[in-house]
Amino acid sequence: MNQNSLNNLQLSITGFGRILTIIGFAWLLAALGLGWLVKSFFVLLALLMLAPIVAFLGFRWWLRKNVVQDACPVCSHESTGFNGAAIQCPNCGEALQVEHGHFKRMTLAGTIDVDAVEVSATTIDDG
Repeated sequence: MNQNSLNNLQLSITGFGRILTIIGFAWLLAALGLGWLVKSFFVLLALLMLAPIVAFLGFRWWLRKNVVQDACPVCSHESTGFNGAAIQCPNCGEALQVEHGHFKRMTLAGTIDVDAVEVSATTIDDG
């Protein structure tokens, strides 16, 4: 045998080894069964289909819990804000704090917040 025919024989044995490896791997998968692979694919597909639905429902729950719609205590303008956040009334510009589902005025420490009440006055005649 010359060197060229020896190289051809070696290449064909290497190719034959690859084919045997593929056949052995296929035989091993067939012996173990492919049911687990198919089931895993369907479980993954179901999770990918359910993930957007769960994310949407979770986001709606978070919005219901954290978004507050209330009237400004100064001008009674209806506004929306996040629970625990500071906002500014779009109508009167008053700084507001959103606490426990309601808007409250943000005042400095020591400031007394009073509500003005209209009182009707009557005149008394001295005569």
